[in-house]
Amino acid sequence: MTAQESTSTRPYLIRALYEWCTDNGLTPYVAVRVDDSVQVPREYVKDGEIVLNISFDATSALQLGNEFIEFKARFGGKPREILVPVGRVIAIYARENGQGMAFPPPVDLLTSAEGAPSALSAAASPAPVQTEEATAAVPAEDRVVQLVGVEDGHKDDGGDTPRPPPAQGGARPSLKRIK
Repeated sequence: MTAQESTSTRPYLIRALYEWCTDNGLTPYVAVRVDDSVQVPREYVKDGEIVLNISFDATSALQLGNEFIEFKARFGGKPREILVPVGRVIAIYARENGQGMAFPPPVDLLTSAEGAPSALSAAASPAPVQTEEATAAVPAEDRVVQLVGVEDGHKDDGGDTPRPPPAQGGARPSLKRIK
């Protein structure tokens, strides 16, 4: 079996980070890029994305499968059935500290119908831009970005200047690519 024939690592990483969050008393959130295949309350979708609390307390019958994340949850007091294809998950992270992992955007965001890069893909991509040489070496499904907190005055390995913390105080989550 070649690497291209093997199953995606995304559902395994989602389950691992979900378990890490719950083991550490943190609240796991998933960010999802919404399209017609995603079953969520559309009134809560903003800019084509929705963030879902998938903690034990917020869901019932949660199933983190290889193809779908399924659960029941209340939105505005109304029970809803949620169905998210794993390929539409763009990040999983802990609400309390922002630590987690971001994934490359779904394939339909990377190219438009004509095959040219879409404007949306550049704006929505959580990963830093890579050179063609680096991108060719790693399949899109295997490129992963980790979310880490940035403290005041802390400069990360990426060489970017640190951003000031939000007005409310506390660490601001930022992306750090893991190779």
